[in-house]
Amino acid sequence: MLKITKQQARRFILVKQGLIGAYRFIGKDGAYSFIRQAGCIQFDPVDVCGKNAELTLQSRVKGFKKMMLQELLYKDRKLVDYVDKELSIWPIEDWPYFSSYRERSRELGDTFEGLNELKEQAIAYIEKNGPVCSDTLPIDGEIFWHSSMHWSGNWQKKSKAARSVLEQLYTDGELIIHHKNGSRKYYDLSSKYLPSSLLNSKNPCKDEEEYLAWRVLRRIGAAGLLWDKNSPAFLGIGLNTEKRRRTLTYLTEKGSILPVIVEGIKVPFYYRFEDDLLMREILEEQADLRPRMSFLAPLDPLLWDKGLILSLWDFHYSWEIYTPAEKRRYGYYTLPILFGERFVGRIEAVADRRERILRVKGFWWEPDVRKTKKMHVALQKTLRNFAKFNKCQGIDY
Repeated sequence: MLKITKQQARRFILVKQGLIGAYRFIGKDGAYSFIRQAGCIQFDPVDVCGKNAELTLQSRVKGFKKMMLQELLYKDRKLVDYVDKELSIWPIEDWPYFSSYRERSRELGDTFEGLNELKEQAIAYIEKNGPVCSDTLPIDGEIFWHSSMHWSGNWQKKSKAARSVLEQLYTDGELIIHHKNGSRKYYDLSSKYLPSSLLNSKNPCKDEEEYLAWRVLRRIGAAGLLWDKNSPAFLGIGLNTEKRRRTLTYLTEKGSILPVIVEGIKVPFYYRFEDDLLMREILEEQADLRPRMSFLAPLDPLLWDKGLILSLWDFHYSWEIYTPAEKRRYGYYTLPILFGERFVGRIEAVADRRERILRVKGFWWEPDVRKTKKMHVALQKTLRNFAKFNKCQGIDY
């Protein structure tokens, strides 16, 4: 089994994810290419200085603008927002792989009394009137229901009927998100925007074992390297220890992934076979490692497994958005700062959209960082680009 150092592991992950060296992802095409490589990026509606998916792309895609993601989702229809690693954005070409999830959603929907009649009403209204949100769909009242997107037990709760039926049809695959106005979602019929060949395609995986393997392989591709642990990077797949190890063994025997040992860590790591050339470049010190500075999203693919980050980088990050203010060590929406091969600090920046000013509310260097002139220049450039990304004309320190 191949053995590598922690430094080589860090370098492999950063190059794979496009966070070091020359930009590999450029413009709207680059944003789409990165999402295809990652399989999915997580969506979160909170917008302090950009939403999570936008922040993920701005750190890797040269010249990225927020409108590019909107176009890929709602104009070009190359991407879709749907469940995967919680709420996510992924390539529309992967639609057939989630057929079993949609079937399960329909089965669960059948258990709610009166829901099928409401679904028929909603579809008829949308066919006649076009995109709707929960406030514009003329279905009144409340029903006992629980979204299969967040199904966690055999229990129900009372919720607004219009919202419930739209979310049920969305998870069933009958509706897709037509567009968003802020955090409000407008839905329309999937059949209007997706080709029938895609809508009617069967899951390419012949059984549950193949399906689990496809999803695990996808997550390994997103992270670059993942270890044989109960990793948050596998969230949403439904793996226990036995299933994870069986799936990793299956992928290894199939030749889809390769095992590697990282110094000082007992459990093996895995990377995709297609990335073996990159691994050789890292080992032979031929990879482009020119330093760049990036502000990373709280739910960035690099940060999916914070235990792995702690083990490889000795960097502890906690997203404190849900932490009571008096217990926060840093800020409400603090972003890690990556420079070259290491994490050098954290920043809390708020986009004041009314004044068009990026306000830096907090900044923390890591204790052992040597602040060089090169790092200072990189920080000023990154702040200017971040302000531009947020359509801010100035920076307030």
